[in-house]
Amino acid sequence: MSDYAVVNPATGETLATYPTITDDALEKVITDADAAYRTWRNEDVAERAARIRKVADLHRERRDELAAIIVREMGKPLEAALGEVDFAADITEYYADHADKITGDHPIDIDGEGTAVIRRSALGVLLGIMPWNFPYYQVARFAAPNIVIGNTIILKHAGQCPESAAAIEAMYHDAGLAGVYTNVYASNDQAATIIADHRVQGVSVTGSERAGAAVAEVAGRNLKKVALELGGSDPFILLSTDDLEGAVQAAVDARLDNTGQSCNAAKRFIVVDGLYDEFLEKFSAKMAAAKVGDPFAEDTVLGPLSSLTAAERLAEQVDKAVAQGATLVTGGTRDGAYYPGTVLTGVTAEMDAYSEEFFGPVGVVYKVADEDEAVKVANDTSFGLGSYVFTTDEEQAARIADKIDAGMVYVNVVLADEPGLPFGGVKRSGTSREMGLLAADEFVNKKLIRIGA
Repeated sequence: MSDYAVVNPATGETLATYPTITDDALEKVITDADAAYRTWRNEDVAERAARIRKVADLHRERRDELAAIIVREMGKPLEAALGEVDFAADITEYYADHADKITGDHPIDIDGEGTAVIRRSALGVLLGIMPWNFPYYQVARFAAPNIVIGNTIILKHAGQCPESAAAIEAMYHDAGLAGVYTNVYASNDQAATIIADHRVQGVSVTGSERAGAAVAEVAGRNLKKVALELGGSDPFILLSTDDLEGAVQAAVDARLDNTGQSCNAAKRFIVVDGLYDEFLEKFSAKMAAAKVGDPFAEDTVLGPLSSLTAAERLAEQVDKAVAQGATLVTGGTRDGAYYPGTVLTGVTAEMDAYSEEFFGPVGVVYKVADEDEAVKVANDTSFGLGSYVFTTDEEQAARIADKIDAGMVYVNVVLADEPGLPFGGVKRSGTSREMGLLAADEFVNKKLIRIGA
């Protein structure tokens, strides 16, 4: 069986398979990407930006077709799929708009005579290893800034996303970027071969901790730059509110986005004692009411999980939590690859669920006495991606934002990502930043040029 196949998680039907690239063909891809880099890095910045802008335009022109592909591949509800295509277009366009800023010289004040600048220049061929949960968005935030900089991209997408991978490559090629962007249906061993090749200068991986560790090991052994965007178990802290209904809806939205399969989704809901009972009641009711169904239907909130295996894994986690003493408030019953909105309480540090990431529509609710305990529970995790704080006290929000061990803190807002806002975490959630201007600093030569008087 091919490593690359479109298996509709809603039906279990295998719709298409794609052969893994041969070793000889892979060698040619690396050779061509390196040759393209020698020319592309010298292309005028305005031209590089124009080609990337065309990629953004093609996302919008092919919006319906692109969205339908990922509904079939990984079960994303259609409205969310359309939103992802739009966001990928916006991210791509952002880097076209900011090409001069990304590539411009940065002067440095010096004590002696003359001048000094930092000039950002391309490194070479880069490998991107991308996940299935956001097939277009993840690629856009890696490929667009690096192509504008002058790097060239070899992209290994997730095994269940071969059709969207091909559609992305087609957009880049139709924008005049053949050789600059190349999709490969490569095995893990072949990915290691790419990383080890002397012509490849770095690798970016978004995925699980296990995948990140495996890639980082190969990259380290070959002295290659690696950027890691890994998992998360983001806290949602509620300490005070003058709109509990709004806070509850925000919590539900933050948990159920992409059928709960988002690294930076809120997953642990930490609620102060005075609001806990009412929050739990309202939150559980809304989670239970989230409609599970056909991802192509307009009113579907939760489509199938990405695969039957993913749903089985999530069910096992929930069942184990209950067996270890947690309380199942609502949900918890799998139907094929479908899994309903589920709420757990009573999870303690001795249980596996306390330290695991639930990659699906499962929320764990904790009761805390005050701000200090909320921060303690929030930070008591090996992850450190995002976090959410709801409070009416601005000074309290500022204090907590300083104390939270995470790469991102959102106060009184969820689902507020923008192309200009950097995305990334600390601890076991990763080592890098994507989106925003910081994304353009990951794979560049920050070259010092010092000129005397």
